[in-house]
Amino acid sequence: MASWFARVPAAKDALDLTAGQLGLLMLTLSAGAVLALPTAGMVAHRLGAARTVAIGALAASAGLVLAGVAASALGSIPVVGVGLFAIGFGAGSCEVAMNVEAAAVERRLGRTIMPRFHAAWSLGTVAGAGLGAAAARLEVPIGAHLAVMAVIVGGGTLVAVRSFLPGERAAAEGGPKGGGLLAAWREPRTVLIGLLVLVMAFTEGTANDWLAVAFVDGHGVSEAAGAASFAVFVAAMTVGRTVGTVALDRWGRPRVLWATMALAAAGAAVTVYANSVPLALAGVALWGVGACLGFPVGMSAAADDESRASARVSVVAVIGYTAFLAGPPLVGLLGDRVGVLRALLVVPLLIVPALALVPALRPPRTPVPTREPSLVRD
Repeated sequence: MASWFARVPAAKDALDLTAGQLGLLMLTLSAGAVLALPTAGMVAHRLGAARTVAIGALAASAGLVLAGVAASALGSIPVVGVGLFAIGFGAGSCEVAMNVEAAAVERRLGRTIMPRFHAAWSLGTVAGAGLGAAAARLEVPIGAHLAVMAVIVGGGTLVAVRSFLPGERAAAEGGPKGGGLLAAWREPRTVLIGLLVLVMAFTEGTANDWLAVAFVDGHGVSEAAGAASFAVFVAAMTVGRTVGTVALDRWGRPRVLWATMALAAAGAAVTVYANSVPLALAGVALWGVGACLGFPVGMSAAADDESRASARVSVVAVIGYTAFLAGPPLVGLLGDRVGVLRALLVVPLLIVPALALVPALRPPRTPVPTREPSLVRD
């Protein structure tokens, strides 16, 4: 995903698109993800997480190649759209299956590790963006750059899924309780978890989309300094997800989430009202640390019952990803009226009532699964 986003400016120029046309083209990527998420749980339930992730990664890899070649060599907007749709569909399929697998590994280890998987996602984003920036600076054609990344993404994933849990787990999910998607949508706890994930996805996504612009327009810094503010946020998120697992194991989900969500709300408010750039950056760091655990912990909570994990993670992902679709235009509309910096106050306004949703993430009172010696040893 980051590899494509890093080359969007070059693709825009190659296809001679206006900003509005580019926005419509980018919707094809979101459309692919939105269509994949509701069905990914059923696919993972039938095929297993390893096969679903492999198929999704190959689809995304094919989409990278298609979008890159179509932009640089063919100059075809419709073909680029098909490639972006494949990227989104593959990524959406992987999203659900990877979280189901990660939750299963987490249960067998008997300790919290889900946020570290999401920290790896943050590192992948930074790596993809960095390689994309280097390719752009060296004037590497989009098609060649994305083709190389497709080989890395597809080949690396095919190697990685060989270490997933044995396939017998997928068959075990076919017990009487099943993994019915419609049934999961009717479960109050699953929907409440989804709503909390939505708020935290909005908290994270708003910073991703608008933080740099808010610093430039609201605090009067240069574009480079605006980009640095986003780097501070990503770094804080990554560190928080890496060390937050210790806090979750020690104090439990509710206490840690109440504390971190309060930090996110306070950090966003400090970012807006700070009268100096260093203080605003401190607010950004608090915002990043506070936002880091909501999404991964929500995925873990949705997968607490392994026999229903695929369906529930799918539902939570669909609800949560609504924030990534609705968030940017909402903040943009508010920004037109009050300025982008002040529009960021929507983050604490949503977090405060969402604190009431935290109890839904408490683990069910069931026996902890026995640790598998091979996993503990590894």
